Amino acid sequence: MKPLKVFSFLIGLSLFGLLAGCGSDSASGDSTGSDGEVRKIKVAYDQASKPISWLDDNGNPTGYDVEAMKLVDELLPEYEFEFVGTTSDDLLVGVSQGKYQVGVKNAFWTEERTEKFIYPKEFLGLSSIGLVLKKENEQIKSLEDFASAGMTLAPIAANNAQYTVIDEYNQKNPNNPVKLKAGDTFSVDTIQWVNEGRVDGGVIIEGPFEKQVLAEDGPYHNLVDEVVYNEFNVIKTWPLFNKKEQEFADAYDEAIKKLKEEKKLNGLMEEFYNRDLFEVLDQVER
Repeated sequence: MKPLKVFSFLIGLSLFGLLAGCGSDSASGDSTGSDGEVRKIKVAYDQASKPISWLDDNGNPTGYDVEAMKLVDELLPEYEFEFVGTTSDDLLVGVSQGKYQVGVKNAFWTEERTEKFIYPKEFLGLSSIGLVLKKENEQIKSLEDFASAGMTLAPIAANNAQYTVIDEYNQKNPNNPVKLKAGDTFSVDTIQWVNEGRVDGGVIIEGPFEKQVLAEDGPYHNLVDEVVYNEFNVIKTWPLFNKKEQEFADAYDEAIKKLKEEKKLNGLMEEFYNRDLFEVLDQVER
């Protein structure tokens, strides 16, 4: 074969190999996360749970849980997070079915949920949980006080982790149980129920109470002198991963651990909750 033809033949082989390589990359897509490719992750969040997670005035997802996961995303170049706003119920169903890879909703740990989700090793945040009461009952400071007074509690759905918290108290205190009733919906308008006198009290998270009652633009700010919030516990909160996402959950663990060491989450907590609950972490039992 003449030298010129040999040269042309070799160039042709090189071009064929290059085109074949490009075609292979295109076919593999971005869902596998292999060979340095970025895997897209759908992060579901409860879009009506201010200040934990919600849509701001510009239609952007925000809140403690969302912003914490955004920081995790920054530390995981192999993943790209897409935040999907939804309801609390859809989040639970969607993550368990694989519609979303992970969900954040100020979720507490429950034994029942471990059967449907992966709980990572590292918790995401901390949440103050307490009782909303009429001002006249502000002397009720604990579940023990509430139970001893024979007060009625707003119903809580059995699949709501707040129900589990009260149920755990009742199991530990069989001689002084809280009157616990399972609700038909995931949550009720606890503040309104208490204000109307339908019940004596209800379980609520401090953040939403502040945004709904204490904030001047809150929907129940008119009740700021009528109802009170009394904390009875501080509880760790977790992201919920689909059962097939152990590798992703492990990557999350590494990232969130680094963020805790750098105290990046403390600032977020002060920004969204007006207090740094990490300061009482050594007292948290759950």
